[in-house]
Amino acid sequence: MTIAHAAWDLQKLSGGRFELGLGTQVRGNIVGRYSTSWSAPVSRTREYVESLKTIFHCFETGAELQFEGEHYQFTRLQPFFNPGPLEVPAPPILLGAVGPDMTRMAGGAADGLMSHPTHSAPRYLEEVTLPAIAEGAERCGRSADLCPILAAGFILTGSDELALARKRERIREQLSFLYSTRAYWRALDHLGFGDVGRSLHELAKQGRWNEMGTHVDDGMIDALVPHGCYADIAQTLLKKYAPLTERMTFPVPENSEEDERVAEILVDLRRG
Repeated sequence: MTIAHAAWDLQKLSGGRFELGLGTQVRGNIVGRYSTSWSAPVSRTREYVESLKTIFHCFETGAELQFEGEHYQFTRLQPFFNPGPLEVPAPPILLGAVGPDMTRMAGGAADGLMSHPTHSAPRYLEEVTLPAIAEGAERCGRSADLCPILAAGFILTGSDELALARKRERIREQLSFLYSTRAYWRALDHLGFGDVGRSLHELAKQGRWNEMGTHVDDGMIDALVPHGCYADIAQTLLKKYAPLTERMTFPVPENSEEDERVAEILVDLRRG
């Protein structure tokens, strides 16, 4: 209920520009890092989305709250805790999804899917993610257009080749860490880099973190991450992503002197 109230307040403050993003974690982090019990993530997340939409409906209409599921029960909403209707639509709910079951579920229940950086390569989105969203939407009798993709992958860009080389090493480090996790191997397997993930996993188990980056070569980075200097990156991104989605993230420049240039790139992307 706390998240529902916070999302409602943020939607009001933003004038309707807020989006609520939800996602799951791998079992090791759920249990060992957050000290929380593990349960089936897909059914639990679906139920959580449904419960939030029910709560939002009650906020908007004043209807009695009555949500009773396997994982969540919300049956108490005193008038004092009902913030009342908004002058803008209820906050849309975007899901982070990696596996096929969660992706299908998002297609049937969420207002959008935010791709994980490890699963944002255009080829993977086209060949795996979009079909899974469409399948999930069809199962629930709705259009896949109701669950558009927000592509949130890494983008390798900068003012010049020196900046690209520096940022490439940071992305290499991030990819080597992320792909040491089994949950992210599906994309590697599909794109032909499955053996890399397994090698990274073994190195991580042995605590050999400093060696992991050597297993992510430039060819792998180029296949997974759109790249180019500021002068070229807008057209590169439009070519790769425009057929797949109308929305994507873009990295904030580290140097504020580049803000104006990046603003021009964002204008070009919106026009495209």
